[in-house]
Amino acid sequence: MSDEADINRRADEKSAKRKEARDKMMATKTIEKGLLIVHTGKGKGKSTAAFGMVMRCIGHGMKVGVIQFIKGRWDTGERWVLEKFPDLCTIKALGEGFTWETQDRARDVAHARAAWEEGKKLMADPTIKLVLLDELNIALRYDYLPIEEVVETLRARRPHLHVIVTGRNAKDELMAVADLVTEMELVKHPFRDGVKAQKGIEF
Repeated sequence: MSDEADINRRADEKSAKRKEARDKMMATKTIEKGLLIVHTGKGKGKSTAAFGMVMRCIGHGMKVGVIQFIKGRWDTGERWVLEKFPDLCTIKALGEGFTWETQDRARDVAHARAAWEEGKKLMADPTIKLVLLDELNIALRYDYLPIEEVVETLRARRPHLHVIVTGRNAKDELMAVADLVTEMELVKHPFRDGVKAQKGIEF
């Protein structure tokens, strides 16, 4: 037997053992439930990953709801796309921008409250399978909304409803009740080299 054939045989044997172990593990995964998913961290990609899941749900014919807490003034590409699926997606942008842009805490609190109330309506709609609360973590970080109220509402959601919460500095209380938490790590970003936010990449 040639060296290459022997390498292939051993590799195939290892693959067969891995598949057997994987099949045994997968056989134990039987629970199906709505997930509370948190995307946080300083790195780029939190909302981007969340919108990927939104698009995935739409691809499966599932109804979704999106509330954008901060990016109300941004003319985002995701909004343009999702508005083309009115039967499957409800998307509302209810913020006025980041805190350093508005410089009016009272208005920021009012917008956060309005966005949260709309988010609760979406979560209560039995036809919606996934709700994205984009940048809710920012509103929670600045105490625009009581974390206790948000956590309790999310914990009491319908059993099969998926909810995604994005934004930096997720509160410990939120992460504690989440099913899935991903922290985006910043390794390198063009902003540090003077590159501004660009269409199709940041918005």
